[in-house]
Amino acid sequence: MQIILLEKVVNLGNLGDVVKVKDGYARNFLIPQRMAKRATPAAMAEFEARRAELEKAAAEKLAAAQGVADKMNGTVVTVARKAGMDGRLFGSVGNADVAEALKAAGFEVDKSSVRMPEGPLKAIGEFPLDIALHTDVVANISVAVVAE
Repeated sequence: MQIILLEKVVNLGNLGDVVKVKDGYARNFLIPQRMAKRATPAAMAEFEARRAELEKAAAEKLAAAQGVADKMNGTVVTVARKAGMDGRLFGSVGNADVAEALKAAGFEVDKSSVRMPEGPLKAIGEFPLDIALHTDVVANISVAVVAE
């Protein structure tokens, strides 16, 4: 299916690109999330009429994300969990726990934007993590896992 991207999509394209994707990806994800529209002649004309407005909105989102990233970089959040004598946790600290700790610190982030490349944290210590605030903006934080 041919679609017009209404915002930048990772590994797909930028605002205004006409790309071919699988039908299910377009129908079930991109179009309902308002990230894309079908590439019909009427939709192309409507997009060209609104291009400046969409580019301005995208620039505002990027600037807002950069502002939050500047404040968030270097932040250390603490998460307390029960742990054994050897420093291993009973359970783990996942992205939802990190998002909740950031919310308590005054930063509003979704749990899906917390990147944990090695999976959930399962030991006591301080771990560096990335927070994807925008497709182009990533903030670096540290999570300190302590024993209760």
